[in-house]
Amino acid sequence: MKQRVFALWLACAVQALALTLPAAAQGLRIPPTAGPGRLAVRPADSGPRRADYIVAVVNSEPITNHEVRMRMARFAQQLAQQGQAVPPGPEFAREVLERLISEKAQLQLAQEMGIKVDVASIDQAEQNVARQNQIDVAELRRRLAADGMPLSQFRDELRNQLMVTRLRERELDARVKVTDLEVDQYIRDRSTSNDLSALELNLAHILVAVPENATEAQIADLRARAQRLQERARAGEDFIKLAREASEVPGSGVTGGVVGLRTADRYPPLFVQAVQSVPEGGISEVVRSGAGFHVIKVLEKRRGGMPGAHVVQSHARHILLRPSAQLSESAARQRLADFKKRVEAGQADFAQLAREYSQDASAANGGDLGWAAPGLFVPEFEQALDGLAPGQIADPVVTRFGVHLIQLLERRQATLTQREQREVARNLLREKKLDEAYVQWAQEVRGRAYVEFRDPPT
Repeated sequence: MKQRVFALWLACAVQALALTLPAAAQGLRIPPTAGPGRLAVRPADSGPRRADYIVAVVNSEPITNHEVRMRMARFAQQLAQQGQAVPPGPEFAREVLERLISEKAQLQLAQEMGIKVDVASIDQAEQNVARQNQIDVAELRRRLAADGMPLSQFRDELRNQLMVTRLRERELDARVKVTDLEVDQYIRDRSTSNDLSALELNLAHILVAVPENATEAQIADLRARAQRLQERARAGEDFIKLAREASEVPGSGVTGGVVGLRTADRYPPLFVQAVQSVPEGGISEVVRSGAGFHVIKVLEKRRGGMPGAHVVQSHARHILLRPSAQLSESAARQRLADFKKRVEAGQADFAQLAREYSQDASAANGGDLGWAAPGLFVPEFEQALDGLAPGQIADPVVTRFGVHLIQLLERRQATLTQREQREVARNLLREKKLDEAYVQWAQEVRGRAYVEFRDPPT
């Protein structure tokens, strides 16, 4: 249960919300996208739409020009969130089309293998999206509508990406092993290296966009506006609120400008340099990129898995039911939902239910999982746990292990022991290896697919 799976990226509908991915609805992470180029902060199809047409066929299933244009718009939003720009149009379109082909091939394979996602799992993913953006589901849906994204499309993309995620877990989990020697070397390297991959940052930023062909006077006015925002932030105003009100990054109304916790090498070098000497909670100087002027706040700065790291540990317990021919996933959810109602009404004891029904090694201990540092549970489990206050019970959660009923007992600040440091290092190494295995696996799936190219996307 405490084996962390590698992070996989969610639907581009989620990218448009700039989830913290590492952010994402199920704790999934968006990998780096295309390299630098011109910034496009408006959706590619915001103007009058041309007649749609097929640009490629993947195993008899078409990809349309409209799909490519929509995905280009969302990637442009993500890059703008990070203060980067997109490549030139034709190059960008080709890269996006290749990604769509790869996704389509993986989704088809998931369908062939009988992998399904029920409505409750989509609801859970939607709730996680809202929770990570510090809003409720109703507000999330309102903002999606304001951004022109139909709810049905958002949920369809969540379903598709959850299917592919389950396929990847099934296909890749057994491929990756981490040895004790690798853990030893990793800890030594992280303790002495200045490599940016060892530094983790959680940044939020406000963008004051500079239009193409802006005059010197316009640039000066925009710089002054960014400086006023910086002064307000340094004076103690809520940075997230400022970003929602003033930032010109698409999606800032949802995210408050928060990019999310990730290694420094996954941020634009400009951002990393700007916050190099800025402490947690501090505000950077105003910096200029190809997109405009940025004001950056350091929400968190740490070295991942370093000795002596201070963490917030959680003490939780759970009841696990594994779906089978006799117990469907929906039935398991319903049974656990009933357990939750009984416990909350004082009609049943959580530990006793765990001893009687849980299909996990922790059942003998009443489902007690002991103290756990961040990163030791699979993302779906951890995300639900993070949203609880001590004593609270989450709604049933689906992971690759089955369906869980999770209760948080307590939290504490702690310094990782040597054994815990090794466990964190092992999980980080495993995540890295799984990312590498995914790249190779995705290429294999793409190579097996029959792809016919039609007219190029525009």
